[in-house]
Amino acid sequence: MIDTEPHFSEANDVAPDDPDRMWEDTDSDESAEPAVDVPEPPAPIRWSLLSAAEAEIEWYALNEWTHWLRKRYGLPTAVVPPFWHRHGELVEELSALHLHYLGSFHQDQDGSGPMGWHADFDTWQKRMREWVTITGTKLDRDRDTRQTAWPGEPPSQELHEEKIDDREADFFAFVEADLERRRQLATTLDEIFPPEPSG
Repeated sequence: MIDTEPHFSEANDVAPDDPDRMWEDTDSDESAEPAVDVPEPPAPIRWSLLSAAEAEIEWYALNEWTHWLRKRYGLPTAVVPPFWHRHGELVEELSALHLHYLGSFHQDQDGSGPMGWHADFDTWQKRMREWVTITGTKLDRDRDTRQTAWPGEPPSQELHEEKIDDREADFFAFVEADLERRRQLATTLDEIFPPEPSG
């Protein structure tokens, strides 16, 4: 599982009773061993192109981080609703904020990274309130996002709310259905464009 909390190297941890270390140049020792097991800054995620295996990792990492986010900042349903996973626009927004967080708190980032993230987080919350209003999702029920039919397209279908009693069960069922869809798509593509034999 992807770790969602920022990490700091021991060289940059300053003990409260050792203020002189605060100003040490920790990069001056050219003979020091390079850091190991430090993840690279995250790359953008294109959800539509993920394989089932890749999507499984991203779904569960994003779900875990979103739980942490809403509890850490006391976010209301109007900003992060329980059924965000059912709405592609909310998935994209949360995913982007998650990646921004990981990049801003990466140990190779300078000290202003977290402040920049919080400024963007404020703007993001305003945008999410608009998105959540558009989707119509609520605390204990959900419906599909209403689509506007353009001229020449069939009229939009009537939407019905669904009451959902167990959010986590709904999330796991939704993700499994998404993973199965991705597996079937990969199988279909392999049948249309069979991989070339190796050797």
